[in-house]
Amino acid sequence: MLRALLTLAIGLGSIATAQAGEPIVYTLSFPDAQNSYADVEARIPVEGRTELEVMMAVWTPGSYLIREYARHVEQVAATSDSGQPLNLVKTRKNRWRISALGAASAVVLRYKVYGREMSVRTNWVERDFALINGAPTFMTLADDGGPRSHIVEVRRPEGWAAVHTALPRADGGGDRFVAADFDTLVDSPMLLGSPRTAEFEVGGKAHLLVDDGGGDVWNTEQAAADVRRIIETQQAFWGTVPYDRYTILNVIHESRGGLEHLASTVVMASRWHQRLRPRYLQWLRLVSHEYFHTWNVKRLRPVELGPFDYERENHSRSLWIAEGITSYYDALLLHRAGLSTVDEYLDMLSDRLRAVARTPGRAIRSLELASFDAWIRYYRKDENWSNTDVSYYDKGAAVAWLLDARIRAATNGKKSLDDAMRTAYQRFSGERGFRTEAFYALASEVAGSDLGPWFAHHAASTDPLDYAPALRWLGLRLAPARDTKAGWLGVRSADRGGRLIVREVVRDGPAWQGGVNPDDEIIAIEGYRVTAGGLGERLEQYRPGTRIELLIARRERMSTLAVVLGEPPQEPTIEFDPQADARAIARRTAWLGTPAAGAQKSNK
Repeated sequence: MLRALLTLAIGLGSIATAQAGEPIVYTLSFPDAQNSYADVEARIPVEGRTELEVMMAVWTPGSYLIREYARHVEQVAATSDSGQPLNLVKTRKNRWRISALGAASAVVLRYKVYGREMSVRTNWVERDFALINGAPTFMTLADDGGPRSHIVEVRRPEGWAAVHTALPRADGGGDRFVAADFDTLVDSPMLLGSPRTAEFEVGGKAHLLVDDGGGDVWNTEQAAADVRRIIETQQAFWGTVPYDRYTILNVIHESRGGLEHLASTVVMASRWHQRLRPRYLQWLRLVSHEYFHTWNVKRLRPVELGPFDYERENHSRSLWIAEGITSYYDALLLHRAGLSTVDEYLDMLSDRLRAVARTPGRAIRSLELASFDAWIRYYRKDENWSNTDVSYYDKGAAVAWLLDARIRAATNGKKSLDDAMRTAYQRFSGERGFRTEAFYALASEVAGSDLGPWFAHHAASTDPLDYAPALRWLGLRLAPARDTKAGWLGVRSADRGGRLIVREVVRDGPAWQGGVNPDDEIIAIEGYRVTAGGLGERLEQYRPGTRIELLIARRERMSTLAVVLGEPPQEPTIEFDPQADARAIARRTAWLGTPAAGAQKSNK
């Protein structure tokens, strides 16, 4: 088990002064980039050992799934520093033992890494650029005896103009970078190629936006100006800036996702998103989310998330605090930065509530259990996931909003979740971390009342969430229910080559009760063929309570099923309450903050 002795609280400016041993030195090159390969050479000091064992991480912090990165490693070989071949045996799925070291002072380990998964947690290598993450790239000593720096020398292919990473350059300049320890190496992705950049200063600290792939469609200057407003707002929120320099690696290659790091983040986008207001807001919200993690997760963390065990799961019931609270603030602070209108913000908050409402699994799995089981469930969603689970992002954000309102109401507006997060950062950040119960106790302290039963209801149980107290306090309401005449079948479907295929069946819905299964093909309703894109329009012909006959094909055998259509579930939409009094309006204004001129818009 690899247990790092330095925590992620160590700043990048404080490269370890007293190392337990010589650094491991890597050379990263790309002689076969066009075929998605990177070559890695690692010079590992022997330090008197007769044999040594190296390992590769099986997961990366921030993305809670065992990903088996060693499956993309090939042609592993080892020699002494004098070039003599050494015995190398694979001992586990992600470990190799090198023995018979003789008089060698260092082992030179060479291997190739295949990188062709466009995601924030993996590697992508091609002719024009590369995104390199630490966990799926670098082997290190297993069971090392202490802190050890790791140095990476990058040999860029001809035509690649730069290497961008949060790692500081090693002495001597060039593309040679140093990490204080393996944790920092894993936590510092690299973007190599010829991207466009925009540098700006906020809070006396340098920030760099690196855009790769936007072509002449993506406006880097506009993106940088908007990102700057996000950073200004969040620095003011926290009241402290825990880094010397921050880098945003924006991979604009028609993918999606984001992953936080100690002094950087990787986010992904489509070059066309900036031209579509809703899509661009999603990207800005993603940046806001990952940047908020600079404090909440990377430094204010559950105790289970550091020091890391890179070879097995690190379970925590507090992932909802790490991700759900961040998911609440990503949109709220975007609004406070003046980058969204009131209507746009309330719609983003409503989206979280609607996502919870669409998930029958909210009655099966608590928020704490959904957090704990993320390793085996959240990143492995199947056709029944929404019936048995709930997102700790979505429900976590909903509970964070309710908690914010609860603290505001308990203190008559004198305190909020903002204060609880800042206090938690002061008390738990760095080496300490927090346990779930300690965070709950701190929130109670800020609220001035015992919130233990409140957390037992909202986070530890599957009881329904009650939005009414928060809505009343903030002068909001749920929009009146739609008067719909269309019957509801209770399936999620897909067009597969012109065939209408059931992807999911909603627990206890009409299709569930009628025996419809995932992967069934719906051919006809009441004897009339229905097209792959026409299910919704066809169901508009039938009122709730109508019994219909479905003609389906299941593994090529046709049969009929009787289904009684139901009332479609009402999905919550938050809006201003026209009956709110002046005090509620004042409380709502304090909660929303004051956006910059031009961003405010009257609520519908």
